[in-house]
Amino acid sequence: MRRGELAGLYRGYIACLNAQDWANLGQFVDEEVRYNGETIGLSGYRRMLEGDFEAIPDLRFTIGLLVSQPPRVAARLHFDCRPKGTLFGLKVNGKRVRFAENVFYEFRDARICEVWSVIDKAEIAAQL
Repeated sequence: MRRGELAGLYRGYIACLNAQDWANLGQFVDEEVRYNGETIGLSGYRRMLEGDFEAIPDLRFTIGLLVSQPPRVAARLHFDCRPKGTLFGLKVNGKRVRFAENVFYEFRDARICEVWSVIDKAEIAAQL
């Protein structure tokens, strides 16, 4: 797969997340996907994302930086939202916060098979 094709596929994945189109998540994510070194599978990945949207009703994934070098994608995602209650162990309670996630993906057969994610929790804590 070429760089442009992989970047386009990734943008489709982000659109799927923002639409909460869980029925089509398997089009982008492998059945045996690993997240931060743990095999959670497609169903676990979907549960994780559903939980994110439950905790953050106005969640929207915005690509700030995207680098594609097949079979990998690196992205810096930006968030501007009002999480309910506690987020990443921090009592946000509806306060508006802005933060970023640095995330790397590996694709196999045009689907995400591995995800490495680091969320800037210190950025959230500094706003509280």
